Amino acid sequence: NAALAHYSPSNGSSRALSASEMYLFDTGGQYLDGTTDITRTVHWGEPTPLQKEAYTRVLMGNIDLSRLVFPSNTAGRTVESFARRALWDVGLNYGHGTGHGIGNFLSVHEWPVGFQSNNVPLEAGMFTSIEPGYYLDGEFGIRIEDVALVVEAQTEKPFLTFEVVSLVPYDRNLIDLSLLSPEQIRYLNSYYERIRALVGPELRRQGLEEAHSWLQHSTEP
Repeated sequence: NAALAHYSPSNGSSRALSASEMYLFDTGGQYLDGTTDITRTVHWGEPTPLQKEAYTRVLMGNIDLSRLVFPSNTAGRTVESFARRALWDVGLNYGHGTGHGIGNFLSVHEWPVGFQSNNVPLEAGMFTSIEPGYYLDGEFGIRIEDVALVVEAQTEKPFLTFEVVSLVPYDRNLIDLSLLSPEQIRYLNSYYERIRALVGPELRRQGLEEAHSWLQHSTEP
């Protein structure tokens, strides 16, 4: 029920959930060892071609920025268009920022890190969200938000890249694989392998077999 970037429910707008539409879950919590801010969009039925393409292009933007290698001391605003390029290619866009700093047991929106014009240059050790989206008024909303750590890239000269630390699968039902490049598919497979390796054993340790089975299915290559 979220065709807005930031939707607030009310008694007047509440309605029953249906398996025939798209849902956007903006979730998070504050813990002693960090703060999370993770958004996933899902469709439990049969998405329309537009929904599927828009979702896939949002995912492409998320991947393209997440795997980007860039020079040290680069401002976030310099690279944020990588998250929009796949949408721009077909005349789509979103009207909110591409990401914000995330505190360590602090503010969910932690200044001054981010991708807007008045944010500081990115440095190793900073945490930021990466969250492209697309919203069609009155119809549906899409956002894919991950938490990423700025790290040193494996390059000869000091460059930077991102390490995504949120380990939550994307909705396979909404991905049009024909739009993804081989590099984007390799990134997805590597991400899914990491989710299986890090989250799978913890679910087993807690005896959450149904969740573990869901995770295995959702992270198939």
